[in-house]
Amino acid sequence: MITHGPRLEEITPRNIDAALGIRVRPEQEFAVSPVVKSLAEAYVHPGTAWPRLIVDGDDADAVARPVGFLMAFFDIDWGEDGSVIRSGLWRLNIDAGSQGRGYGRFAVESVAAEIRRRGGDELYVTWHPGEHGPENFYLGLGFRPNGEMVEGEVVGVLGLGGG
Repeated sequence: MITHGPRLEEITPRNIDAALGIRVRPEQEFAVSPVVKSLAEAYVHPGTAWPRLIVDGDDADAVARPVGFLMAFFDIDWGEDGSVIRSGLWRLNIDAGSQGRGYGRFAVESVAAEIRRRGGDELYVTWHPGEHGPENFYLGLGFRPNGEMVEGEVVGVLGLGGG
């Protein structure tokens, strides 16, 4: 099968080194955990975490290249008492050399599609405010702060319609 353009791959023994090699720009490191931490968290939250490598190019010719990593979460107990269940984007790391090419938008759209497939109608994300943070990226995609802060991060929500 020939696939052109970005796609998501499950993390496997074949691509784990590629996933671990994803690095954001140095000035962005404060805003997102490294992939290795995300994969450790995915290991201890197997029913909730959805880690994926973002690749671009043909898989038939083995020229697909890793461009980013995302980890989504589904149906977590946000309120810790069962009263608030949410799904969203937990981590997004676009490799420094691949930023500005639409891979972040592709990642968010992919998570939104998976949430819709699972019957959800909102996508949540948190971000560190400030210079070199991802706030403008998320606001540009239509996320809106909902007034909450979690561990110093802004909580944003994107309505997906339907559900």
